[in-house]
Amino acid sequence: MTDWDAVIREHGPVVWRTACRLLGHEADAADCFQRTFLAAVEQAGAEPVRNWPGFLRRLATARALEQLRSRYRDAPRSAALPDELPPDPAAPDPAGSACAGELAAALRSALAAIDLPQAEIFCLVCLEGLSYREAAQHLGVTPNHAGVLLNRARAALRERLAAFDPNREHSRGGRP
Repeated sequence: MTDWDAVIREHGPVVWRTACRLLGHEADAADCFQRTFLAAVEQAGAEPVRNWPGFLRRLATARALEQLRSRYRDAPRSAALPDELPPDPAAPDPAGSACAGELAAALRSALAAIDLPQAEIFCLVCLEGLSYREAAQHLGVTPNHAGVLLNRARAALRERLAAFDPNREHSRGGRP
C-alpha cells in the first residue's frame, strides 16, 4: 500500500516546480499538481513504481503540456489566461524583462504546438535537466530515439521562435 502523504510530502515540490515552470501561472500549476497526483494514484494501482521522482516528473510534464495545448487550442473561444511572469530581478531593464516574458509565453505556445513526444523530451532534458538516458527511460524509448526526438523538438522550436533570434538577420546574409 502506497503512503500517499509521504509521496506528496517528499516529491510534491518536484511536481510543483515542473508545473510552474511549464505553465507560468499559479492557478494552472495547482490544477496540474492535482491532476498529476490523480494520474499517479491511478497508474500506481496498476503496477509498482520504482522511481517516484522520475515517474511524477514525467506525469507532471505530460499534464502541463496537455494544459498548454488546451490553453492555446481554446484561446480563440475564450479569454486567455494572463501569461505574465514576475519581473526578473536579474534583468538589466524593464525592456529586457518584457522580452523575457514574451519569450516565455512564446515558448509555452510553441511547446503546445509541436508533437507531444518531442515536447515531452524537450521539457525533460532541457527544462528538468534529465539525461537522454533518464528521459528515454521515462518515455519508454531508447536513448538514441530520445536524441532524435530532442533534435526534432529543437528544430521545430527554433523555427517557431525565430522572431526571438537576435542573429536572425545576420544568418540570412543581412537581408530582412
